[in-house]
Amino acid sequence: MDLTIKEEIIRLYEGHFKEEMTAFEVLPPSGSYREYCRIKSANHQAIGAWNQDVKENTAFLEFSDHFFRQGVAVPEIYTVNPEKTCYIQEDLGDLTLFEYLSRTRELEGFSEKIVNVYKKVLMELPKLQITAGKGINYDFCYPRAAFDKQSMMWDLNYFKYYFLKLAKIPFDEQALEDDFQHFSDYLLAADNDFFLFRDFQSRNIMLHDNKVAFIDYQGGRKGALQYDIASLLYDAKADIPQAIRNELLEFYLDELEKHITVDRDEFKAYFTGYALIRIMQAMGAYGFRGFYEKKEHFLKSIPFALENLSYLLKNNTITIALPELFKVLEAVSESEFLKKIGVQQGKLTVRVGSFSYKKGLPADPSGNGGGFIFDCRAIHNPGRYEQYKQLTGKDQPVIDFLEANSEIAEFLSHVYALVDQSVQMYLSRGFTHLSVNFGCTGGQHRSVYSAEQVAAHLQAKYDLNVILTHREQDF
Repeated sequence: MDLTIKEEIIRLYEGHFKEEMTAFEVLPPSGSYREYCRIKSANHQAIGAWNQDVKENTAFLEFSDHFFRQGVAVPEIYTVNPEKTCYIQEDLGDLTLFEYLSRTRELEGFSEKIVNVYKKVLMELPKLQITAGKGINYDFCYPRAAFDKQSMMWDLNYFKYYFLKLAKIPFDEQALEDDFQHFSDYLLAADNDFFLFRDFQSRNIMLHDNKVAFIDYQGGRKGALQYDIASLLYDAKADIPQAIRNELLEFYLDELEKHITVDRDEFKAYFTGYALIRIMQAMGAYGFRGFYEKKEHFLKSIPFALENLSYLLKNNTITIALPELFKVLEAVSESEFLKKIGVQQGKLTVRVGSFSYKKGLPADPSGNGGGFIFDCRAIHNPGRYEQYKQLTGKDQPVIDFLEANSEIAEFLSHVYALVDQSVQMYLSRGFTHLSVNFGCTGGQHRSVYSAEQVAAHLQAKYDLNVILTHREQDF
């Protein structure tokens, strides 16, 4: 987090609570460009948020105010800066539905405990969509006031250009475009006069004080009921067993009927279509974040999405012909290229890198956080000598200098011991990512040499993927 952003958030927090901050923790990045932190003081604790997209912030703040007044469990907004780029909100803790699901499933499988928590969520969803959704000012929606034809075409083209193209899936451009038009018209025939959360998935549902709470609804707009329940039940990495999906869909419809009259057969006919467009939108995100932006953890969801897609294609209830679209989706579900990505993700990947402390700590694109950061600044610096200033730790004169005139060998012996211990444990437990970074003043000599040595050591000793980067040289 940039220092000026941190200072602005602290100023806003201390101005509201009238207390001096005592702890500041940057929270792991999500799938957006928003930045979050946890701030504590003597008597209070809150989440600070920064986002330069003011229209998106406005949507979130307006929806938060509306839902909070309606008694929906959303974070209370304490204060906002005049520019609407920073705000302080209630801290709902760290336990998302996804975290709860992951922990519980590891111990006892997809147990009745998990099913009961999902049912708690589904008891709240119709209230959010129908009762609390009444009176929302859709003028604040961003980027669209409704999940209309334009919104659908954006999602479908996102899938086409950022997933199909990058995943090397062939298609007939005009035929696929025609099917997109017909598909969106079909979906819009469903009743769509309800609040649509838009990203209703397990990471945006908090379990706080034994209650269900919601975050990240800034993409909300008017739309069909089927979209949000499809988003939850076909949330890729949640990997809900299909029999339980069917049970939860029936439970949701029971809850929905407490609010409105429901034609279950008609609802389910449209449900498949909305599940498909949600999966395509998610795949577009996996392609953009994973293939294009090289954020590897987004690729982990692809194998689950392929399984969901395959099931929906075999159990299709869509009543119109979409030949090119279904041809493409079949090709995606059967793609050997995409299946290999899933296999590759199961192997331990160690990212080894160098960086300059002057330019901040390196990000972890795996999304896991943690790992090692070693400070090389205590090592004798070749950068202090004119003859080495234009060279890096990959050049032989710098290598010779460090090995003859510094403590680098002893330093690295300790590094090897620490990193090896973690690698061996990660391999035995089936973990998939570890980061090892080296920092020095300029990110040019000592850190580069150390990263090169550790990468070579790991490749020679273990069967794993090593990704070597030198931030200040590579970018």
